[in-house]
Formats: sequence, structure tokens, C-alpha cells
Amino acid sequence: MTGVLIADDDALVRAGLRAILGAQPDLTVTGEVGDGSEVVPAAVRRRPDVVLMDVRMPRLDGIQATRLLLARFPVDAPKVLVVTTFANDEYVYEALRAGASGFLLKRSRPEQIVEAVRVVARGDSLLFPAAIKNLVAAYARPDGGLERAGLTAREAEVLALMADGLSNAEIAGELVLGVETIKTYVGNVLAKLGVRDRTQAVVAAYRSGFIAP
Repeated sequence: MTGVLIADDDALVRAGLRAILGAQPDLTVTGEVGDGSEVVPAAVRRRPDVVLMDVRMPRLDGIQATRLLLARFPVDAPKVLVVTTFANDEYVYEALRAGASGFLLKRSRPEQIVEAVRVVARGDSLLFPAAIKNLVAAYARPDGGLERAGLTAREAEVLALMADGLSNAEIAGELVLGVETIKTYVGNVLAKLGVRDRTQAVVAAYRSGFIAP
């Protein structure tokens, strides 16, 4: 069972998300808050697996709330799925830098919302569509980070496929390797880049210029 904390200042949005997620046999809404300032206390009490985080909230926005949440849980932190309308591109990029694991459009269909939560919860496939790739590339500045990371040729290949949004199983099929072997490569990439998850690894790849839009 995957526990979800909903953070949104719109009570109707929270009610809709609760109804959608609560109807699933493998998902449960463990709590809901109306402002980013309430996220960390609620997460401490409820220990959700995923936080569905609105970007714009009145007292503390979703970006700052994400930073505070991940600072409070340096180990086994909840995954953050940011809900956005892409009205301001810089918000999306800043959320990536803050540690968000995925993005969800507010106009998404119910089945897309459910699948997005599952994807982020298992930490497997990236919720990283082409529009966000281009956005990150537009805001990125080459810093040579990957050159210093010392990735092997195979690890670099795995990172490139991660940036295409492939899951571990899909990467295994592409490279004709076992899934457990791919998991090891992904773990090595994260460790060498000093990042917490796949999304952050892809951000590092764009920022370094390793991947072009």
C-alpha cells in the first residue's frame, strides 16, 4: 500500500485527488494539507511514500516545501510529485533542483494521476516528458560535472537511456542485460553523481551538457 499526502490550497482539488487515489486498491491518502508550511509536520506524523505537491500555495510554496521536506528526511524521504500548470517555467526547473521526483499537470486524467503516483513511488520510470527535458536544457549551464564524476561508458549509456524516460526493465531490454544488472548501474550512476534519485541524475546530465535537447 502506497501512502500519499496531498498538499494543495484548493479544498476542491484536494477532495478530487482524494477520491481518485482512494478508489485504488494499492493507494491510500494518509493526509492532506492546505499550505507548504504544513507539509513537514504532516509528513513526520503520517510518513507518506509520496507527497502530491502543488507549486503555488499562500504562505510557503511547493518548491520551498520540497526543500524543507527532503532536508528533514535525508534518508528514505517521501517522493515528491509536483502538480503544475507550467504557467511559469522557472518554477518547474527550481522544483527539479529542489529534489522533486516527477511532475503532473493539473489537467491530467484520473488514470494519469494514479499512474504518476505509482511511478514515482516505485522510483523506477521517470515522469520526465520531452517538454520538461527541453525546459531543463534551456535553463541549464554547462559545468563539467559529469566529466569529474568518472562514469564508465556503460554507466553513461544507462544515464542517457534514463534521460529518455526508460524504466530499468526497458533499459535492460535495450542493452540486452538483466534487470538486476541495470539496477546496479543505476545505483552506480546515482552514487557517482552524488544525487538522490533518477530525476536528479538527469538534471545533472543536462546541466553538464552531457545530454543536449
